[in-house]
Amino acid sequence: MLPGSIQITGETLSGAEIKDICDSLKENSVRLLSVRGCQLSDRDFGRVCRGVSESHSLAQLNLNLGVVSSIGRTKQLADALKANRSIQTLFLHGTPLLDAGLITLNAALSTHPSLVSLDLGDCMLGDEAVRLICGMLPPDGAKSGLRELTLSANPAITTKGWARLAIAVAHSSQLRVLNLDYNPLGDQIAGMLAVAVASSRTLEVLDLEGTELTNQSAQVFLDMVENYPTCLRVLVLAENAISPELQQQISDLLSEGEEDEEREAEAHAGGYREKPTWLPHSSKG
Repeated sequence: MLPGSIQITGETLSGAEIKDICDSLKENSVRLLSVRGCQLSDRDFGRVCRGVSESHSLAQLNLNLGVVSSIGRTKQLADALKANRSIQTLFLHGTPLLDAGLITLNAALSTHPSLVSLDLGDCMLGDEAVRLICGMLPPDGAKSGLRELTLSANPAITTKGWARLAIAVAHSSQLRVLNLDYNPLGDQIAGMLAVAVASSRTLEVLDLEGTELTNQSAQVFLDMVENYPTCLRVLVLAENAISPELQQQISDLLSEGEEDEEREAEAHAGGYREKPTWLPHSSKG
């Protein structure tokens, strides 16, 4: 039997439901487990974590919207992730982690052999957390590192933290998708990110929706995609003080670049294009 999925949202989970989840995890019959926004006792959360630690089939774990509600639960999740070898995508969006929580999770996240997609949006993170996250974006092929990172809505991160992240992104050997929407970045930080994008050999998607940018930032990105080769294919600039014309110009140029690459790939492969082995799991689709 192929592994399936368990998806529950916003419910109070009973002991019987938790037992079913744990049994499925231990039987390796679950590939996707999502209990976003659900209420469960500390004892039952511990049972789920033990099930996660024993599962060999689980690829995606969604604990969004406050399921990991205490430092005690954070420690239990860290222990589960240390034992687990199969999870590729972890969603913790809307979890009150703070820097202390990420410090607790850091060893498990940074050494996990399969994790490639991590959502830490709206987790109340600061500069210390960013420093640790940069360690998950290694600059060479020694270890795989993250391919998709979401840091949406973490307004406590300062310019120093964003600058550190920009440097890591510039040298990351794996990162494909970076979601920074709804952070008060402003034009100065956007300029740093433009340099990181220009330097990156892998970044394809950058989400800067609602990040307090102006036409000044858009002009920098326009100059970059117009005059320099880049892997970037999608740049989200909605809900900023940027003219629709500038947004359209950037979008058109990125689309042209993608079409040119597709034609080149097809020509080299005699009309055959191999499908990518990994696809982004972004919660924004």
